[in-house]
Amino acid sequence: MSVLVTQLGVPIPAAPMLILGGTMAAMGQTSYASVVCAAVGATLIADSLWFFTGRAYGRRLLNSLVRFSLSLDTTVRVARNTYERYGAPILTVAKFLPGLGLISAPLLGTTAISVGVFLLWDFIGAVLWAGVWVIGGGALHDQIVQLLLLVRQNGGTIFDAFAVIFVAVLLYRWVRRWQFRRWLAHTRISPEQLDELMRSNEPPLIFDARPRSVREKESHRIAGARPLDLDSPEPIDPELLKRPIVVYCVCPNEATAKRIVNQLHRKNIHHIRALKGGLDAWEKRGYPVEPLPPDFHTAKAHMLEDEGEEGEYTVRARLAK
Repeated sequence: MSVLVTQLGVPIPAAPMLILGGTMAAMGQTSYASVVCAAVGATLIADSLWFFTGRAYGRRLLNSLVRFSLSLDTTVRVARNTYERYGAPILTVAKFLPGLGLISAPLLGTTAISVGVFLLWDFIGAVLWAGVWVIGGGALHDQIVQLLLLVRQNGGTIFDAFAVIFVAVLLYRWVRRWQFRRWLAHTRISPEQLDELMRSNEPPLIFDARPRSVREKESHRIAGARPLDLDSPEPIDPELLKRPIVVYCVCPNEATAKRIVNQLHRKNIHHIRALKGGLDAWEKRGYPVEPLPPDFHTAKAHMLEDEGEEGEYTVRARLAK
């Protein structure tokens, strides 16, 4: 049950229960196969629900998961880029990677992957994931039993131990979210403020940080926005960096924009803001967008960090004309 609840998105760690199941199997109270099969079955049920929900609701569902997830690592961009690089086999290790466990199934639901292929790779991944924790619990059963005895000697129960773990994980994720929102309060710019800035005598330089696959499906942009990639070796015109800079993506929590903003802040470029709510918020406010030009993807903008002397910086990019 804990595995099913976890895979459905509730921030309850399933690993401790699988470890306990492995310990019980090592003590002869159950079998390894039954514990693994139960975990795999629960995983397939939850992932199938996410897969078909993603197929029905598309990016709206993904944005909701990012918005309400307590894990800041859970971003659509990371999952999408990983899937585009490795394909469906990424499901074999997705549950071991922060941010991919929850988002992978609904993300693949938005693609053209067949149900059979998804279930095959998801089954393999579920077996590996459950097997590692269960076998680990069996291998460490002596130490785990000693820990449980220690808990009992101090007047606690196994449920108390799990409650402490759950509260600690929840508190950690809440603190990270609070820190992130505090950062956003000082760094982001609202669509209304951006519109006003674009009408001023000093319009900002706007970067479109959406993945290429998203731009191909939604081929429009904020007027004058330039495509952005973080891995270019080519330098940006220093004169452009004197202008205010605004970055937008499709993640509701601006996680990608935060990465870019922090990167430039470390290079003493502080006049950069992240668009609150991304392109979706801009469109919902009724502000205009324009079609992407034909050369938008071939003339990308890029950024990366260069190590230089103290107090110096180099930002590399290639900008669309």
